[in-house]
Amino acid sequence: MYLSKIQDCLIWLAFFIGLGNAVNAQNKYELNSPDKDLKIAIEISDSIYYSVYAKEELLLGRSTLSLQLKNEILGVQPNFKKVSKSSGTQESAPIVPLKFSRIKKDFKGIRIHFDKDYAVEFKAFNEGFAYRFILDRKDSLAVFNENLNINFPSDYRLHLQQTPSFKTSYEYPYTHLKSSEFTSDENMSVLPVLIEAANNHKILISESDLSNYPAMFIKGTGNGLKSIFPKNPIDFEDEGDRSMKILKRADYIAKIEGKRNLPWRYFVISDKDTEILENTMSQNLATPNVLKDFEWIKPGQVSWEWWNGASPYNVDFVAGFNEETYKYFIDFASNFDIPYIIMDEGWAASTTDPYTPNPEIDLFELIEYGKERNVKIVLWLTWLTVEHHFDLFEKFAEWGIAGVKIDFMDRSDQWMVNYYERVAKEAAKHKLFVDFHGSFKPAGLEYKYPNILSYEGVLGMEQMERATPDNSLFLPFMRNAVGAMDYTPGAMISMQPEYYYSRRPNSAGVGTRAYQMALFVVFESGLQMLADNPTNYIKNKECTDFITEVPVTWDETIALEAKLGEYAIVAKRKGDKWFLGGIANSEKEERSFKIQLDFLEKGEELELTSFEDGINAKRQAMDYVKKTKTVKKGDILEITIVKNGGWAAKIE
Repeated sequence: MYLSKIQDCLIWLAFFIGLGNAVNAQNKYELNSPDKDLKIAIEISDSIYYSVYAKEELLLGRSTLSLQLKNEILGVQPNFKKVSKSSGTQESAPIVPLKFSRIKKDFKGIRIHFDKDYAVEFKAFNEGFAYRFILDRKDSLAVFNENLNINFPSDYRLHLQQTPSFKTSYEYPYTHLKSSEFTSDENMSVLPVLIEAANNHKILISESDLSNYPAMFIKGTGNGLKSIFPKNPIDFEDEGDRSMKILKRADYIAKIEGKRNLPWRYFVISDKDTEILENTMSQNLATPNVLKDFEWIKPGQVSWEWWNGASPYNVDFVAGFNEETYKYFIDFASNFDIPYIIMDEGWAASTTDPYTPNPEIDLFELIEYGKERNVKIVLWLTWLTVEHHFDLFEKFAEWGIAGVKIDFMDRSDQWMVNYYERVAKEAAKHKLFVDFHGSFKPAGLEYKYPNILSYEGVLGMEQMERATPDNSLFLPFMRNAVGAMDYTPGAMISMQPEYYYSRRPNSAGVGTRAYQMALFVVFESGLQMLADNPTNYIKNKECTDFITEVPVTWDETIALEAKLGEYAIVAKRKGDKWFLGGIANSEKEERSFKIQLDFLEKGEELELTSFEDGINAKRQAMDYVKKTKTVKKGDILEITIVKNGGWAAKIE
């Protein structure tokens, strides 16, 4: 009898242990990419854990996510309710197609619901995965922190743009260090971050669908990464003509409505560097276009006077920020079918008054002068002036201005993120496009409001000798991999870094002439600058003819050869014409590549025109050679790129 009771107890104990194991098993989920190369293992226990595998290789070990509210932390001791799974194909046709005019992506998803009216959604594509919090509450709430904690199974190499402060121009050079070395309390990194993981896998981390929420920054933990966010400013005052002094910040990072989706945290993952260049994760996850009327949005190139100091020469007028000079820029743009010119700082009598032009400039005559020549004007403004004069969009539209370049935001807290969206919405209402300078990186708003043609947020060529190819070769894999980038290329005075010297009005770029030309193919921007002096472009007409023929939007993009931070060669198609561009850093005196033209259609022979580094380009960076030849599908191109050099071509 006694033994029987013991046996009964053991049976019931075994039952409850088994029941517990069954419950635990039910709270472990596996999400695979459609091609099954990527696996996210999710575990719900005392926290929400996930591990990431690529082809069975552990890349991210038992990482966690949570959301800290005022009196609770969502994701800690979570109470599981239910799970739903999804799969399908996303198809889209971007209004401003920087890579592809049509995008088709298969996906698989899982949404895990918890008590306290929230869920966490994971979504996997062949190119990576993403997750986000989903809130379903009645009342608004304050978010005190969102915790992204990533654990590395070994010491990885990190590529970061570090900043000592949340107030940043996003123009620091990249730093490259082991994850065990990224532990400083002083510095953090902006997004995107690129990780070199196991077996040559690269992991690019960024965010999309950022709205009414601060941008995320990253800190190191020694064996991984964690998120950090700027607190929301609640009291501030003007500080000069282009900044605000924050007098008081809230103790929360965001105050939001209770029923909403938070931004996606995404991870592009590949063991092929070429695939990072082709990724479309930001668009995959962004809110689609909300503009009903968007036919007026016309991406294109723009002639820019600031970098070269508004300094044409061999002319019969005094050059400068004056009417004659701007007419010269308009004539140049018209002659080369460039649709826009920018009038940067100096067009207005005061940076704080957007309605009174510089008395040396008859702005309205220039607008008419440009209209007669199919060239429209873009006006530069400080963000603070825009904030104080939000009716300027309506006024500029009445004047006939095409768009605005807004500068010096230098923040990405919730207030400033909302400012970007308010600007995009108001500008679209009056059919004006926007170029955000002094900005953070793209995070999906440009798909919701496609009148946002570009963002700076990069150490670009306006930084002169700081814009080295050694740093810029990371841009296709990092900054430009998450969206449009206003780098301002196009220097006709080119120098190798050891010989570099530059001062306005004779501004120069680091790298060879062919490198500068290739940037127009490799780099992506819906508003692509021609930074140099029109006189220099006219004197180098065959180079300018090529540059101004390069589109800014594309039907198809193929990364042909790529190695992180060292070289990138791409082919891009617009209609039936192909453009190819290749750039390289300083690591080798020269590199040779064999490019197979498999991407061409079968049929007749085509003409290839190329611009290549000249025999003396290693020393005299302006040395280049123009070549023409016939090619067909399957041919192999043998090309050479010297240190800090490039190669650019078109096939038609």
